[in-house]
Amino acid sequence: MRLFPLSFLTLALFITGGSLLSSHATANTVATTAAEQLYQPRPTEMQPQLAANGENVVGVTSLGITNPAQLNLLTQQKQDRELLLELWYPAEKTLATGALAQPATYDNVTKSHQPFSIQANALRDAKAKTNQKYPLVVLSHGYVGYRTLMFYLAEHLASHGYVVAAIDHPQSTNAEVDAIKAPYAGFPATLYHRSRDQQFVLSYFREHPKALEGVINTDAAAVIGYSMGGYGAINTVGGCFNFTEQSVQAFTGSKEQATNLALKQLLNSCAGGQYPKTGEQIKVDPAWKAAIAIAPWGGQHKLFSAEALAAIKVPMLYLAGDQDDVSGYEGMQWLYNQTGRQDSSSKYMLTYHNARHNIAPHPAPAIARQNKMDFGHYHDASWSAQSINDINKHFALAMLDCHVKAISKQCEYLKLAPTPTDAAAKATENSSGWLGFPARYDTGLSWQYQLQK
Repeated sequence: MRLFPLSFLTLALFITGGSLLSSHATANTVATTAAEQLYQPRPTEMQPQLAANGENVVGVTSLGITNPAQLNLLTQQKQDRELLLELWYPAEKTLATGALAQPATYDNVTKSHQPFSIQANALRDAKAKTNQKYPLVVLSHGYVGYRTLMFYLAEHLASHGYVVAAIDHPQSTNAEVDAIKAPYAGFPATLYHRSRDQQFVLSYFREHPKALEGVINTDAAAVIGYSMGGYGAINTVGGCFNFTEQSVQAFTGSKEQATNLALKQLLNSCAGGQYPKTGEQIKVDPAWKAAIAIAPWGGQHKLFSAEALAAIKVPMLYLAGDQDDVSGYEGMQWLYNQTGRQDSSSKYMLTYHNARHNIAPHPAPAIARQNKMDFGHYHDASWSAQSINDINKHFALAMLDCHVKAISKQCEYLKLAPTPTDAAAKATENSSGWLGFPARYDTGLSWQYQLQK
């Protein structure tokens, strides 16, 4: 059954310049050199308080899951959608066999498909700690990216008692997209599938309660997304898409009215693929207790319904660079302003001043420094990636502890003055005016928040 004219298939090849690469073919290009340690030691007194590691040993394992009969936009056929996940979790120091678990490495490729290997601070396939259940966090990369792009955040949250499931989004990874010949080959799939992938991961673990030795609590979950992952996360918690025929044309290149109308109807879904009728309430999964959107894309083009954003009930944290030339700071400020306008949720926004878009990735591997395209996937001209990563860890943990685990004292880290300078009266010799931030190491940031009434 065709959902839009066949000319869309030709169009897709035209706008992308080619086709996607096989993820299986590129998987064999992973690094064979020694794994890199990307982070340099720093005194804890110079880091945000909640950036410190938790008490848990962290395990990591890979898991493939299948979402059956999902629409392929290019073929207009239903086919199984294979998702490769990386799971981080509180762990023992041993394997299921009793042998000592070994430190993991994260192997991937840059945008130009140069292989690299990163040394992890997690133990590969270690036995999960089974003394309790841990809330689930779904972690979603941008276009393009890969599941370990924010491994620092996943390891950190796992050390504090969360299970983190990071997704390799098909048609959206460094390995699958030819960034030179066909840089937008997977973009239509990204627009359509991102929220669906996020929701499916939560649903999968709910339907497979014995996964990871039964330690995943699917009644309390959070979604964290960067760039296109943030675009998906906003939708997943109720920010319905609001594509017009004009925006469809802008992001697909289609000039055919019938095609644009069909794509508009397909893209305007909500909360993991729902198509609500006029006046019908969106059914956001009640397990979502918090969402974090890092440099989310789409607000600059008003691709979300303002009415739906206003009704979001899930607490939201936005992280943004005020010089972001990909997602646009004004667009992200618009998203924050619209979210919860009916006082339906708590919302927060952290701004990195003078930062552009790269406020989520780990530091660049050495191989990425050989060319602008690869290095530009990680580097920020004004900020150290390690400093940004530490601040992200601090605020993500505060957000999740407050709203997912309902630890009230952690909420105090989210009740901040607009800038540390504004809170100077609270500063001490060792602490800035912002709770948890050391004196002299709190510049370049500002904060907005509104609590649910």
